[in-house]
Amino acid sequence: MNRRWNRLLALSVVAGLLLALGWWATRPEALAVKLVTVERGTVEARVANTRGGTVNACRRARLAPATGGTIETLAVHEGDRVKPGQLLLSLWNRDLLAQVTLAESEARAAQSNTEQACLRAEVGRREANRQLQLRERKLVSEEVADQALTEAAIRDAACSAARAGSEVARSRIAVARAAVERSEIRAPFAGVVAEVTGEVGEFVTPSPPGIPTPPAIDLVELGCLYVSAPIDEVDAPAVRRDQPARVSLDAFPGRDFPGRVRRVAPYVQEFEKQARTVEIEVELVDLGLELLLPGYTADVEVLLATHDGVLQVPAEAVLDGDRVLRYRPRDGTLEAVAFRAGLRNWQRVEVIDGLAEGDRIALPGSGIAAGARVVPAAAEQ
Repeated sequence: MNRRWNRLLALSVVAGLLLALGWWATRPEALAVKLVTVERGTVEARVANTRGGTVNACRRARLAPATGGTIETLAVHEGDRVKPGQLLLSLWNRDLLAQVTLAESEARAAQSNTEQACLRAEVGRREANRQLQLRERKLVSEEVADQALTEAAIRDAACSAARAGSEVARSRIAVARAAVERSEIRAPFAGVVAEVTGEVGEFVTPSPPGIPTPPAIDLVELGCLYVSAPIDEVDAPAVRRDQPARVSLDAFPGRDFPGRVRRVAPYVQEFEKQARTVEIEVELVDLGLELLLPGYTADVEVLLATHDGVLQVPAEAVLDGDRVLRYRPRDGTLEAVAFRAGLRNWQRVEVIDGLAEGDRIALPGSGIAAGARVVPAAAEQ
């Protein structure tokens, strides 16, 4: 009896070994996966523009003379830096300068006439006072005294009229000088001349109403730049003035420029029914502004919130429902683990609960799923 049981037990062990060998031989081959370690770092919540933005100067003036005429003086060239009030261009204006000279001469003549009339008025007042004193002493008649008073009043009026005429003459000088200024272009602010349209001797005309023409001088202020960019209407409510931002440009790959939100448009732009955006403006902090030019293409990221020193995982490793595939070293398989997420962006997701520092999770790939047997493919990133 014991011999029979021993034989059955031996046969069972042999069958079990054969089954185990068969399973081992036919089991699925372990998948090579890339594993990343759950570690601490910085996670930012941010929104970005939906289409390319543009670098603009805070002040840019396309200047043209207020009146038509022939260019006589072209005081600057493209690329020149100018100061406020500096002369940039002037038209032929000798007739206007002659009007200024004439007005100044008339003003001097009017001033002389005023002085003469007022001196006569002073003499008339003294004569009137003398006649009044003589009348009190009964040395002249009432008629003579009244006539002296009337003459003094007339001369006072002539003095006032002469002063008014002198004011008119000085006003004519201001009018003549304003006409001269209309024939000149002066820098309204410090900047650099971006473009000059026209040469000495050419005739320029101001733009007719509703018909824009190229400006004679394009002046750009380079000390202040901002980026104008559209963001999706869904993200717009979270954007506020003075929020920090990050700007990247195609012209400077791999480099970010700090900025801040200076304006959020109070309306929604509707280009298509499914493409509605809100325009924002991000002012660049003066870091390397001498390298940046108005017109560059730029992308904007507005930083809504920042958490430092928190657990984080790559966004590409997160599955639907905020789950990840955690690696189990004891049997080399993956298990699905749900976690509670905090801030997130398209690169990183904050882990509030559900994972521990040092856990290793799998990046997505073909055939990678919960329960799969895997081996690390390379050094962890």
